[in-house]
Amino acid sequence: MIKKTALIMVDIQNDFCEKGSFSVPDADAIVPLVNQLQAKFDLILATKDWHPADHASFASNHHGAKVGDVVNLGDHDQILWPDHCVQDTHGASFHASLQVDTIAKIFHKGTDSNIDSYSASYDNARLRATGIEQYLKAQAISDVYIVGLATDYCVKFSALDIARAGFNVYVVADACRGMELIEGAVATAFEEMCVAGVQVITSASL
Repeated sequence: MIKKTALIMVDIQNDFCEKGSFSVPDADAIVPLVNQLQAKFDLILATKDWHPADHASFASNHHGAKVGDVVNLGDHDQILWPDHCVQDTHGASFHASLQVDTIAKIFHKGTDSNIDSYSASYDNARLRATGIEQYLKAQAISDVYIVGLATDYCVKFSALDIARAGFNVYVVADACRGMELIEGAVATAFEEMCVAGVQVITSASL
């Protein structure tokens, strides 16, 4: 059986890149590598954080709160972030140097004002699916490779969910960058992914 491969580019958006409102350290450095890797795959997909301006994860929407605070949103706790990737803004657009004409489909996440969404597959409460897993299955994809931002949040949760759905999942470590808000968070994220059966590789092996 011939394996069909997909590359998922996670949240390579202006607000997560240099000079963005929620910039990931060294994020811009992955863009040339991600562009180079695209030719190696049968299918290219991308995700976008796509928040309404009143999103509950924004510290600005909670009186007296600051970034990093944790609030309770009914049935789950939410870390508060800077405003980022607001729908139809420059910050939500892909990095200007990212090759986008190869993208077969873009999956938007975080569109519900009341629930954040780190994973490419589901919101954080697992109430709503984006449809990416069904799309991959419909395209007869067996192996999924993940690159993008940020390693310790959206990349990790995307990899865990897609692996749980039965795909062979690979995270290309040098084509990702992490927030590392807590020292060791990126290393811990890689460990969690490996325990779940995700293979962490480098681009040199492709």
